[in-house]
Amino acid sequence: MAETQHRFPCENCGADLRFDPASGQMLCDHCGATESISGTGPWAGAAIREIDFQTAITDKLPSQDMEEMRVSKCPNCAAEVEFDPGVHAAECPFCATPVVTDTGPNRHIKPKGLLPFALDEKDARKAMTDWLGRLWFAPNGLQDYARKGRRMTGIYVPYWTFDADTKSSYRGEHGTVYYETRRVVRNGKSETVRVAKVRWRPASGKVARFFDDVLVLASRSLPKKYTDALEPWDLSELEPYQPEYLAGFRAESYSVALDDGYHEARTYMDRVIMRDVKFDIGGDRQRVHDIDTRVSDVTFKHILLPVWLAAYKYRGKSYRFVVNGRTGAVQGERPWSVWKIAIAVILGLIIAACIGYVAALNQ
Repeated sequence: MAETQHRFPCENCGADLRFDPASGQMLCDHCGATESISGTGPWAGAAIREIDFQTAITDKLPSQDMEEMRVSKCPNCAAEVEFDPGVHAAECPFCATPVVTDTGPNRHIKPKGLLPFALDEKDARKAMTDWLGRLWFAPNGLQDYARKGRRMTGIYVPYWTFDADTKSSYRGEHGTVYYETRRVVRNGKSETVRVAKVRWRPASGKVARFFDDVLVLASRSLPKKYTDALEPWDLSELEPYQPEYLAGFRAESYSVALDDGYHEARTYMDRVIMRDVKFDIGGDRQRVHDIDTRVSDVTFKHILLPVWLAAYKYRGKSYRFVVNGRTGAVQGERPWSVWKIAIAVILGLIIAACIGYVAALNQ
């Protein structure tokens, strides 16, 4: 399989074009020329097609659904990021660890769609510094370092989406709460109290749900709690994959295998089905003894979502911050300043002592 490479020279000066989030066009930083994303290549006009899951896991996908890219693999966080063949050494954008690139070709399923970046680096940096500014206990040195540090890196992060049709049969119990009146003795006095009881009766039935675009992170490079907190993503705005959107950005290769991603999606589906079953049972309480789910018509897509990333090393420790490239939502590792915490504790003790002193004088 031929290795996939893309380059977009400016028709005016020959320099490389990049995708500009502000204008939604290709921009030449050398001469300022702009070009519309042509839509004339093999990706032009293509719908975002779902792929049959069984065909993929049995390794029977046609060659047009596969590609080879050269990636750099970080020895620290194991991130695999596509790189320019002319680059021979770089720093991992996920953890700021120096890495040696050109680890060889990586064969994977082509992305079918993506959300283009809507925020440029300047807007993403402002969102991050504003977020840091609201963390009062963050070290001032880190805040200054982040404000004056290197540019943030725009990365397309890989995700799987899964569709599935489910039909579930269940057995359980429907509970109705009722109250009994009892006489009890408290502190030597007889009182009447109401005691809640539950009357159970058998329940069974069927529920059905079609799951559309269950989103699963296909990367292990960032803590999942950060990427989950960047949601929601406006998946209705997905564009068919065109390599022009990646010009000037980097793209991470997926490290979560397709079947592992489906297992995570099924865990989510099972939680939703359990909720549906309890709603169907009704009543005040529910017991679920058994659910038998039949899943059919499972399809998936490999998509790319835009994230601005900053990885800083401050006093020997790495701090990572991620910004949703569409909405500007920020998440990251919360740093703590021991001195600020100590000062806050001391001030709190002083205020408490003053309040106690004033209260004592009033008495």
